[in-house]
Formats: sequence, C-alpha cells, structure tokens
Amino acid sequence: MTKAQEYDPFEAFNRNQGGGASRDLYARLAELQRQGPVVLADLAEFIDPSSVPGGAKVPEGLLEVYVALSHDAVSEVLRDGKRFSSSLYSAVMGPVMGRTILEMDEPEHSRVRGLLQQAFTKRSLERWERDVVAPVVNRLVDQFAGSGHADLVRQFTFPFPVSVIALMLGVPEKHHHDFHRWAVELISFSFNAETALAASKSLADLFRPLLHERRERPGDDLLSLLAVAELDGERLSDDDIFAFLRLLAPAGAETTYRSSSNLLFGLLTHPDQLDALRSDPRRMDNAIDEGLRWEAPLTGILRTATEDTEVCGVKIPAGAMVQVQMGAANHDPTRYPDPERFDIFRTPKQHMAFAFGPHRCLGMHLARMETRVALQALFDRCPGLRLDPAWEDPHISGASFRSPRQLPVLFDA
Repeated sequence: MTKAQEYDPFEAFNRNQGGGASRDLYARLAELQRQGPVVLADLAEFIDPSSVPGGAKVPEGLLEVYVALSHDAVSEVLRDGKRFSSSLYSAVMGPVMGRTILEMDEPEHSRVRGLLQQAFTKRSLERWERDVVAPVVNRLVDQFAGSGHADLVRQFTFPFPVSVIALMLGVPEKHHHDFHRWAVELISFSFNAETALAASKSLADLFRPLLHERRERPGDDLLSLLAVAELDGERLSDDDIFAFLRLLAPAGAETTYRSSSNLLFGLLTHPDQLDALRSDPRRMDNAIDEGLRWEAPLTGILRTATEDTEVCGVKIPAGAMVQVQMGAANHDPTRYPDPERFDIFRTPKQHMAFAFGPHRCLGMHLARMETRVALQALFDRCPGLRLDPAWEDPHISGASFRSPRQLPVLFDA
C-alpha cells in the first residue's frame, strides 16, 4: 500500500479542526444574550483554536470583539456591507484561497457573485441531483447497507459532499483521492502553512488544464458553467474561478458534512421526530431548516466596522472587529420559543445558518438538496435506523464549526 493510499482524510481533518471542545457553547451564548444584543467579549470564546494562526491562542490584537448576538443585531450587520466590511478575510484566507467572494465588498462582490451564481440554476441542480448526488449517496450506502451498523459520520456524511463536488466539477475519477486530500489540507493553514500552500497550488494545477478544456469545449459540469458565465460582457478570469473552486472544495468537507450530521443527530436523539419524518417526507424541508437553526454548522463570521456606528442601541467604533454570532441569533428566545429544543414541527422562520444579506451562502440550495437526498437514501435503504445504544456520550461540539464526531447507528439489514 502506498503512502497516498494510507492517507486518511477523516483523521487528518479531525486533527486539523481540533474537534471535541465547546460542548456547552449555547449556554454561554445565552448568558451573553441576557447582557444585550451586542456585547464586548473575548474572541477566543467563539473561535476554535485550530481556526486561527498559531492554533493555541488567538493572536494579540484580536482578543476583544463586539459580538452581535440577537437576531435583529445579526441581521442588521449582515445586511449592511457599507458599514461592516468583509475585507479582513483577505488576510485570513487569501494566502491559500486567492481572492474569493467572502472578502469582497461592493461593488466588486455583486459583480463576481452575479457571474458565479449563473452556475447554480434550478436546471443545474436537478441534473446534479440525478446524475451526481444520488449515485454518490447510494454508492456509499452500498458499502454498509448489508451490515446492520455504521458510523454515519465517517462512512457517509463526511465523504459524500466532497465526492459530489469532485464529480460536479468534472474532476477525473483517478484524481478524486488527491482532490479530497488537497481540499482537507487547504484548511490546515493555521497548523501547517506549508502544506496548505502546497495544496492550494496542487488544486490550481489540477483545475488549470480542466478549465482550459472547458473554455474550448464546454460541457454541462460546474466548471464549464463557470467558464462560459457572462454578465454585461464580462467573464470570470482563471484566477476568479480557481479562487471560487478552492473555496468550494473544502466547503464539502465542512458545512454540508456538518449540517447533515447535525440534522441526523437531532433526529436520532429524538426518535419520535425521526419516525414522523420517515412516515411523511413532506416534512423534509422543515426538518432541514430546523437542523440548521438548532445546530448551525458554522456559528459565526467576522466583519469590520468601517465607521463609528450603532447596532440595536450599542455604539461600535470605526475599525472594531464584529463577531456575527449566527448561532446565537438562531437561538434568540424572543424569536424562537424554547430555542434549545430540536423540533421539526416548528413554524418555519428565517434562520441565519446560511448567513444573510449580500453574502448569503451561494451554495445553500445545493446543500439542502444534498441533505434531502442523503436522508431519503438512509430511510429507504436502512429500515429501523436508530442510534446505537452502546454510544455512551452522544453530543455535538465545536466553537465555530459544530458537529458530532461520530454517529454510530444500527438498522435492520
């Protein structure tokens, strides 16, 4: 067996992300919410140690931040890109990602986003569901459906989104293993900058000939759609596309993996709701939204105040860093009664798991579709799906990125 074959992306990912901490995040957020809609607090409370350079602590100068906690405060900050800039992400992510839409302010953001979103049409999503997502999901279920047991994180929710993205991009199957490895290594910048930068270059080297081919002979894959996207006579440059793809690749190892894991955790730990969903698939959209609200895969993002301003009556000085706590907004008791309760029967309300405003997640419809297909396949092919009672400590953890590290289940083979 070669060294490449021995590489385990799941273990590498867990090492890089330092999972297992901050089990009681929402109890702390509730304490802060009682102090006001926006409070001055220590950023280290809300960021996993692995997500900042140095790993062990937040760098000096990033200690105190204004934390937007209420639904109204989070909504106000995220809607207003003029008062609250995203540009700080150029220093955090730029070295490995390139210039992505995450760090862009207006008018650049709207111009580039308008080009990118042409690839995510309803027609494209329907084709990807049929030709990519369903086959990937069922191929993974094939590997454990006859055994009567599985760890749904390691064997299912972690691998399927990255495989989907590789196929959506038209990456040849012989490169899928490397694609997954580089996608994981790309987000290890805080631990191993050299490895992350090498992964960034490797991904660009992988994409470059594929993009050149699609510009000459476009097909119906995502890379082709990006290659031909045009708005007011303008097209995406190679660097624009490489930056977006570098951002998209680890997204499959992060938000979709975590959101589908969190929803499954909620359902498996509330078997009455799991039974209700299995018996009536029309509840699926509500269930997905409740999973996102209850345990968002990413709890917060950062902004910088561009001027002296005020949010919900709290003054924020120009240049101050603002931690936009989407997780706290989703647990605002003035908007969601008994917010700690997982309840797929809630009356639907706008949540913040995909952020809000101009920077609302571009891939949210893809993420919803992937989760729906994944759950339906499990329900259809793993009858009697239930949490393994031998799992002694079921929990979700993480400060900025949250999910269970395992989901051991039993079912009727």
